[in-house]
Amino acid sequence: MHRSVQFLEIIGRGRVPEVLVGTWIVMALLLIFGAMARTALAAASNPTMPDEGVTLRSVAEVLVEWIDGFVAGVMDTHGYRDLVPFLGSLFLFILAGNFFGLIPGMEPPTSYSDLTFALGTISFAFYIYQGLKANGVHYLRSFLGPILLLAPLMLPIELADNLFRPFSLGVRLYANMFADHQVLSIFTGLTKMFVPLAFYALGAIVCVIQALIFMVLTMSYIKLAQSHEH
Repeated sequence: MHRSVQFLEIIGRGRVPEVLVGTWIVMALLLIFGAMARTALAAASNPTMPDEGVTLRSVAEVLVEWIDGFVAGVMDTHGYRDLVPFLGSLFLFILAGNFFGLIPGMEPPTSYSDLTFALGTISFAFYIYQGLKANGVHYLRSFLGPILLLAPLMLPIELADNLFRPFSLGVRLYANMFADHQVLSIFTGLTKMFVPLAFYALGAIVCVIQALIFMVLTMSYIKLAQSHEH
């Protein structure tokens, strides 16, 4: 008699892994925030006029405007705006995942290598796609080096260099967020009163920096793929 295999038994031995729970919560919060901001913008009598004071719509507009300007400054290309939705989503997801670990009793999903390697793989696939989109099949020619005579030597080097990029992205984010969360947990447990606030402030800085680094490195890979510069 065959027993049906449950999905949770495959991915988590009968329970939902913590990284999935944290990831789902972060995704749900971002989707709710985006839907509420869109509704607020659609309900505005004059969408071109900003709200007075701090509102959900104004916060969303500031985030979008900052991300758009940041991508424009780094990419410095005419078609940069086509990349803003992907890069902005990537940055906000990593940032929210990092900050999730600052909630007492919670662990950041970005401190799990499974998630960070998945994000690195997504970035890898995206910049390869952008290279093909910008240069066509000729983009693959860049893997052979400047001279075809050197192709047998350059091909494995270029393949190793490109395949290592998603791994390095994943390791960097995972290692920094895991270490940051462990240090924060240890020192906040050993100290009292206002001292933990200093560690939370440092942790918040690390959260922002790591999200920025991941986005900037992804943009640099996209720029290299589009320009064929290696």
